[in-house]
Amino acid sequence: MTVRLTINGAERRVESPPDTPLLYVLRDEVGLNGAKYGCGLGQCGACTVQLDGRPVFSCLLPVGALEGRQVRTVEGLGTAASPSILQRAFEEEQAAQCGYCIAGMIMRAQALLDRVPDPDEAAIRAHMQANLCRCGTHMRILRAVRRAATAMRSTVSRGTAP
Repeated sequence: MTVRLTINGAERRVESPPDTPLLYVLRDEVGLNGAKYGCGLGQCGACTVQLDGRPVFSCLLPVGALEGRQVRTVEGLGTAASPSILQRAFEEEQAAQCGYCIAGMIMRAQALLDRVPDPDEAAIRAHMQANLCRCGTHMRILRAVRRAATAMRSTVSRGTAP
């Protein structure tokens, strides 16, 4: 089955059985390896991407149900040479230990910051609770999200794009 998706702003046609999880399509067909296979049950968040601006577990989404949808992965935020504000905040707070969960954490956090530019601590915690970090860097992750929110607000107030 051919499915038309927009992935990180580029239209893509993927050829997969309709019940193939989006995660497998992203990794195996498109070559985007940021989203990780963690549990396959939508319980850990390592596979989190954005679908039409909302964080979703890509391991649970059959590609056949996604025709015409907008998918954003961590690769669509920035690069190693030019990281996004949020990616830079994760680096500065040393939020990654093993790094396995980080792409999913970043995608979930970005979805929050895109909707709520000044989230309070409770909002950040509630939003991020769906993603797990087995290394226990949760406090650093929360600091990174707060740092990014502050930097994004500062960038907007100066009139420069994030």
